Amino acid sequence: MPPKSTTTGKPARSKPSAATTVVTPITAARSAVSSSALAAASAVTPNRICVRVGIGGPVGAGKTTLVAAVCRVLRAEYALAVVTNEPQTREDADYLLGEGVLEPERVVAVQTGCSPQTAIREDIAANLDAVEALEAALHPLDLLLLEAGGGDLTATFSSGLIDRQIFLLDAAAGTRSARKGGPGVTRADLLVVNKTDLAASAGTDLEVLRRDAGERRESRPTLFTSLAEHPDAPAVADWIRGLIEERRTALGRG
Repeated sequence: MPPKSTTTGKPARSKPSAATTVVTPITAARSAVSSSALAAASAVTPNRICVRVGIGGPVGAGKTTLVAAVCRVLRAEYALAVVTNEPQTREDADYLLGEGVLEPERVVAVQTGCSPQTAIREDIAANLDAVEALEAALHPLDLLLLEAGGGDLTATFSSGLIDRQIFLLDAAAGTRSARKGGPGVTRADLLVVNKTDLAASAGTDLEVLRRDAGERRESRPTLFTSLAEHPDAPAVADWIRGLIEERRTALGRG
């Protein structure tokens, strides 16, 4: 299937096999797995194998495209799962299934019914239940990607939900996006500036954007890329691979 457009969003496609959908307020998020499986997940929590990586950023920055790329590259090496967040739809989960990057049982759509920032930061119950259910049902997982609903520059994940955070910016959104700061830009473990191929046509000065990102983020890493030109996102995949191997080494599984 063709890659998702970098300018008009996700293409229309036939409906794939359904992923699990969790609707909040959540009372049955764990119904997809047995109580014994949940008990097993609780037993491994103190030395959790799975690395949880949150992926945030404004609408249209390329979050779902990045999730799909990482899954394509790493699925042969590691056991993966994904949780997506959207207010009322399943668009992102269905896109991932349509691309065939993971089996349906490895993709859960959380319908937040509220501000996407709230569901990943202040009121994480629905997402945490979905994450723990996947970790139980598919144990042992190596990597769980949690995609936030489209937010703004203030969107950050609770440390009780994820281990590391990636934040995406759209280079075509203008030169000032990194300069404006916000917790997503300044605190993310990795900042990814996507759509560099569209920067010139949008009047974005990438060198100024690079300078501003460096000033705002100090020593934290920033990657400039175009997922249209590099659809496998090799630099991001390598960064995540490093997190997984670090966790394995720490637990004596390297």
